[in-house]
Amino acid sequence: MTSEPIGVADAPLRRKAGTRLRKAALFKQLGPGLITGAADDDPSGIATYSQAGAQFGFNMLWTMALTYPLMTAVQLVSAQIGRVTGCGLAKNIGDLFPKPLVLGLVGLLFIANTINIGANLAAMGAATELAVGGPSHLYTVFFALASLILQMFVPYEQYARYLKWLTLVLLSYVAVVFIVKMDWAAAVKGMVAPTFPLTADSFTVIIAILGTTISPYLLFWQSSQEVEEIDQKAEAKPLTEAPEQAHHEMRRIRFDTFLGMAVSNVVAIAIMMSAAATLHAQGKTEVGSAAEAAEALRPIAGDFAFVLFSLGVIGTGLLSLPVLAGSAAYAFGESQDWKCGLENKPWEAVGFYSVISAAIVLGLGIEFSPIDPIRALFWSAVINGFVAVPIMAAMMWVASQRSQMGRFTVTLPVLVFGWAATAIMTVAAIAMLVLNRSP
Repeated sequence: MTSEPIGVADAPLRRKAGTRLRKAALFKQLGPGLITGAADDDPSGIATYSQAGAQFGFNMLWTMALTYPLMTAVQLVSAQIGRVTGCGLAKNIGDLFPKPLVLGLVGLLFIANTINIGANLAAMGAATELAVGGPSHLYTVFFALASLILQMFVPYEQYARYLKWLTLVLLSYVAVVFIVKMDWAAAVKGMVAPTFPLTADSFTVIIAILGTTISPYLLFWQSSQEVEEIDQKAEAKPLTEAPEQAHHEMRRIRFDTFLGMAVSNVVAIAIMMSAAATLHAQGKTEVGSAAEAAEALRPIAGDFAFVLFSLGVIGTGLLSLPVLAGSAAYAFGESQDWKCGLENKPWEAVGFYSVISAAIVLGLGIEFSPIDPIRALFWSAVINGFVAVPIMAAMMWVASQRSQMGRFTVTLPVLVFGWAATAIMTVAAIAMLVLNRSP
């Protein structure tokens, strides 16, 4: 009778357990970057990507290849500023630029974010009404209050964990791609060799894609979430105080951000492809909102695709609300030296939570006002496009200053891509102004 050496029999179990631990460790490294990337695909972004696919078929997919390195670079810069200095983006910009200028930019950010919140809430209510019936206004109020209560009373660490898991709802858009009949050859061609007329309409869509993909609120959010991560861990310190933590933290930020932005772009590509394969193929070239895109899919792609698309609208809306409201609150609070952070109770950071409440309540008011939410969303994109340029330029300047970053100024490749993103957003903002002044 032979016997196996001790430990040999249970070696497969140990390997399996080790694999699980490695996967858990990788998932634990994901946080601010993943949530930021997922929040980029909010209902307003879904509407923009759906419109691009419906109007131009697969021929706007190339924009995602362009935006990925640019948005990754600027989000890396944002995250690095927060982790290195231990302060958010608004505080760092305020240290180098006049306070009135910073406050003016933050005020415009608040206006754009509030309009965006209103449009997202309206889309979530409409999508729920389409999926289960009932009054959309009631659903809209419910989503607004639920998001506000969660932000106020759920501890940050627990709330961040919920948001991380909520990003899985984005898989519904990837699933739609495999449900509808897809011309994969045309999709590849649209990514690498697109054909479309150089008209005001095509430039407007390109500008809208840039504006919804590279948004200033995402910069404030990720930077401030890195600060929150420091505050939540007793051993964590700003890298200017604890440079020995730099190797691990920079690697984590890169992994988190590269993956988070990849998730954002893959989902955007999936939405464009779904709209191109269904709406554009059937001659429907106008999409007014994310809910309208979901409704238009039903007769073409079937009930299952419609349900998945609607679920994505609701889920990404829930994910985007705290990012939109929270980024405005961080920006305002840091610029005024208020106590900030979701780890604080409402009575401990009154100004911070007042901005969050005002953004959500005012956004909710758009649903019950005569303001057309789609038109309002357009103007929020215009404001975002113009606000993004000076904020990105100021951020890149901060990231290259040793007075702020010590020895952890951003690397040359990130600096190049960051300034390239700033230059492209500048051109986009000017083009938007010119196109909208044309008769």
